[in-house]
Amino acid sequence: MNTSSAKKPLTGLLRVRDGHEARVSFVELFFDLIYVFAVTQLSHRLLENLSVAGAVETLVLWFAVWLAWQYTSWVTNWFDPETLQIRVLLFAIMLVGLLMAAAIPEAFDGRGLVFAIAYAAIQVGRTLFVLCCLGKDHALTPNFRRMFGWLFISAVFWIAGGLSPEHRLALWIIAVACEYFSPMIGFALPGLGRSDTREWTIEGGHLAERCQLFVIVALGEALLVTGATVAHAAQWEAPVMVAFVVTFASALAMWWLYFDTSSKDGSDAIVHSSDPGRIGAYFHYVHVIIVAGVIVSAVGAELVIAHPDQRIAPTSLLVLIAGPALYLLGNAVYKKVVYRRLPLSHLAGLVLLALLAAFGYVTDLLMVGGLAAAILILTAAWESCSRRKTALAYQDEHASQW
Repeated sequence: MNTSSAKKPLTGLLRVRDGHEARVSFVELFFDLIYVFAVTQLSHRLLENLSVAGAVETLVLWFAVWLAWQYTSWVTNWFDPETLQIRVLLFAIMLVGLLMAAAIPEAFDGRGLVFAIAYAAIQVGRTLFVLCCLGKDHALTPNFRRMFGWLFISAVFWIAGGLSPEHRLALWIIAVACEYFSPMIGFALPGLGRSDTREWTIEGGHLAERCQLFVIVALGEALLVTGATVAHAAQWEAPVMVAFVVTFASALAMWWLYFDTSSKDGSDAIVHSSDPGRIGAYFHYVHVIIVAGVIVSAVGAELVIAHPDQRIAPTSLLVLIAGPALYLLGNAVYKKVVYRRLPLSHLAGLVLLALLAAFGYVTDLLMVGGLAAAILILTAAWESCSRRKTALAYQDEHASQW
């Protein structure tokens, strides 16, 4: 919301808006370490539950991890994490978040209630803390009240799911939907109205950088999986070493697709937008798909390195195709937000992955993993060349005007 017309809070916790772009602080980077562990837990859980049910359950848990991180990132976009109160808040979230991440492997078994309570405590507790700091007269208060209402409703479903194993998945899907889609309607609630994205005056560069850093966290976890799986291989034979190179190349291509072709432009788009809150909301929706693609790809990397010459099973084929496909889809939508058009390279990459899925079952894990990596590399090279040509044309056009 617009803080310039609001009364300055007595606590002085809000970031100073002096025209300079807010940077991500060291305490925020420290906070992100919890999510390195959470992403690792998710990829291991999916690997150990390679089934449709296991995939849906892991997806729900991934949404919870993402929403807890994303809502906190919006808070540190408005509030200065260098102040003592906000630091204490972040450290408290880290403690509870570590417990939540530790419960991920058994979240749909014996530790469901622990996961639900920890998650609900993060979402509701953080928002209640912010409301106490703001007071009733601040311009941000109405929006946080609406947010608190939706998070409280969601918490009821989280706790109910924790208490009811037989209905856990359905209740948790409802809880995720409450938190993920409520920003689309401005957190509308009876008696409290709804907010408009133009009221969400955010530090666009800071929010973009936070999302970019989470992508780095996920890619880092993918590299850790690659290295750890190779380290535990009984024999470093040729297929294992080829798989090692293939999975590294895949991670490199994913980095290139995001950071070489769009991340800086994404920051510029949100900074210079007339409605940065709307672009920030789009980032909220899109990056959950991008990072999900990295997590699934990390599972595929572990399968390929551990069993490179194994005949491929339907579930393994799905993982090896779904990871890159999700990543390309998320990046395509992200670039649609940034450039207002879908990149042809990404659409072509998705078509090639669909073709690979059609005949991949006749070969082995390494072949499918290698071809999927090749598609990512081709897409990254195509998009990189396309962006450079567009940039040169833009420069030539403006040079001629001068």
